[in-house]
Amino acid sequence: MAYTTINKSGDYFNTKLYTGNGSTNAITGVGFQPDWTWIKKRNGTTWHNLYDAVRGVTKAIASNDTGAEDTRATGLTTFGTDGFTVGADNNANANGDTYASWNWKANGAGSANTTGTINSTVSANTTAGFSIVTYTGNGTGGATVGHGLGVAPSMIIEKGRSVTDDWLIYHKSIGATKGLALNNTTAEAASTGYWNDTAPTSSLFTIGNNGKVNTNGGTHVAYCFAEKAGYSKFGSYTGTGDADGTFVYTGFKPAFILQKRTNSASTGWGIIDNTRSPINVSQNMLLANSTAVEDTSSAPAVDFLSNGFKWRTADGWFNGGGDPHIFMAFAEAPLVGTNNIPATAR
Repeated sequence: MAYTTINKSGDYFNTKLYTGNGSTNAITGVGFQPDWTWIKKRNGTTWHNLYDAVRGVTKAIASNDTGAEDTRATGLTTFGTDGFTVGADNNANANGDTYASWNWKANGAGSANTTGTINSTVSANTTAGFSIVTYTGNGTGGATVGHGLGVAPSMIIEKGRSVTDDWLIYHKSIGATKGLALNNTTAEAASTGYWNDTAPTSSLFTIGNNGKVNTNGGTHVAYCFAEKAGYSKFGSYTGTGDADGTFVYTGFKPAFILQKRTNSASTGWGIIDNTRSPINVSQNMLLANSTAVEDTSSAPAVDFLSNGFKWRTADGWFNGGGDPHIFMAFAEAPLVGTNNIPATAR
């Protein structure tokens, strides 16, 4: 039974949908002041734009691209107490277009962390197991960076801010000898240059000499996640290859899933949430690695259940027979919280 001290997941993660107005647009109803906001247009082929409170407003990076950080003066301009404000930027607020935003709470603009051999700026929410880390690389394998979580991260999503190169993913299910690129469909790949073949600790993550993660003099950002029972889960599963697909236990009713088949060079990073797809079977998918419009076909079919999720598709992207997949999931509600109130499936 998954007991959690986080009885209201919406205090730390929330999906907010909105319609653009082509001007200044204050988006409210997130439920907290977000520190990391990820925006994607649903009905058009635009880039994903990711903003955070450590790098600062108007500083966008795109999960679907290798490009360096971009200043978008009319992108996300303010993090507010209950949401954020966007300007007229097409990626965030074209008039009449529909958008999804995924929002996480860290701890504001962050503070200095000198734990590692490379100093970092860290905004850490230890309750929710999420930190935003910025640092400047030194090009030396075996360098360490403080993350501020107090427990080892289960997943790290990293991007060079001043570097034109792939994103780099660490996930505990594939280990520190390998990495994945968020911006493309490639399979997992092994390289000592990624994480120096060293698993993160309760205070540090280790980086190799690869430019994706440690360009000498280059600035980088890392989004670090530690698993919290009943609120977040970072794991793996093996597909069955049939429509009565794999059930994946999380210990909560999911609100958000980011998923990737790890042995395929042609399957992307699917994002499904229960706000765009509020009724089972959920099948509204956006791809983190693509500018594509929202997919509402039957391929990404999944049921969000009270204690996990179950695929309702034989599609190889999500449920390939015998194939390994990794995921990141956040809760709508815990199976059982400290108030002993059970969550129910829809």
